[in-house]
Amino acid sequence: MKRQKTVYEAAIDHGFSRRDFLKMCTALAATLGLEFTQSDQVVKAMETKTRVPVVWMQFQDCTGCSESFIRSSQPKTESVLLDMISLEYSEVLSAPSGHQAEASMKQVLKDYKGEYVLAVEGSIPDDDAFLTVAGQSAKETFLEMAAGAKAIIAYGSCSSWGGIAAAHPNPTGAKPVTSFVKDTPIILVPGCPPISEVMTGVIAHIITFGKLPELDHFGRPKAFYRHRIHDKCNRRAYFDAGLFVESFDDEGAKQGYCLYKVGCKGPTTYNSCAEMRWNGGVSYPIQSGNPCVGCSEKDFWDNGPFYTRRAKIPGTQTTINPDEVGLASIGLTTAGIAVHAAGTVIKKKRDDKRGEEE
Repeated sequence: MKRQKTVYEAAIDHGFSRRDFLKMCTALAATLGLEFTQSDQVVKAMETKTRVPVVWMQFQDCTGCSESFIRSSQPKTESVLLDMISLEYSEVLSAPSGHQAEASMKQVLKDYKGEYVLAVEGSIPDDDAFLTVAGQSAKETFLEMAAGAKAIIAYGSCSSWGGIAAAHPNPTGAKPVTSFVKDTPIILVPGCPPISEVMTGVIAHIITFGKLPELDHFGRPKAFYRHRIHDKCNRRAYFDAGLFVESFDDEGAKQGYCLYKVGCKGPTTYNSCAEMRWNGGVSYPIQSGNPCVGCSEKDFWDNGPFYTRRAKIPGTQTTINPDEVGLASIGLTTAGIAVHAAGTVIKKKRDDKRGEEE
């Protein structure tokens, strides 16, 4: 087995100073949700752990996940590609192409069997006739590489759930990676596409701790998929107050009211959009005025129109009726005003009585 350089050695070889290296480790700690005092743990890991060999395969996809990945800012994409991982194969980012690229992928099975991470983008057709790469069916190639992988990262909703290609009537028989592999650990990183820092953060966790991150019952990293977007949304106060956008050109839309009535799926979508945001933390769809379409959730493509309000919220014990949300708080406010008014009247009567006695 070939010896990989440590992350620190690779960083120094690429011109990093010690200061730059420590800054990168601090950014990684923040991405992983660690406290500042735990940065030393990341530094030690990067100084001693070798770069992780990665094979990145694409199947029925739009390359959106790769496009998102190369826009990571914390850590920067170049730090991930040149220092943290050893990208052995990628249809988009590899320098070689054609027969040379395919030979590189096959060589990984010999040099790093049981040590490399297999990143998968796109769904896999159950019918071999729909997708072949280098004369080999997508399913056959995937199963061959999955058998020798340490772990599989399913990037995007296509590889995680089946994605757009699996939308009804699903002519290609598109399926997620979990339909074909059972014995190899799989991390689902859904989204269309996923947030870039979530994608790099999963790899950073594997390098830092030498194991997979803690996963929820679906197989998603809890660090990035533990909260609903609704729970952290910057428009949540308007939802609680019963203030909703009724149409995209009304006054509520201009004031930044809640987008639930025009189709927002934030109450049913688990992701880090509202916390981490996109493009270096600049914004996310809801903040920009567009309802969440629930792109990280299973079957989002067949769960009804994107801009139509959902009558029921699956997975919750009650149905949210936006026409009634806020009425309770309004009632409490009204009761509070009445109590305050009654108190004012009583106080005035007492003052008047004292004045008469004096």
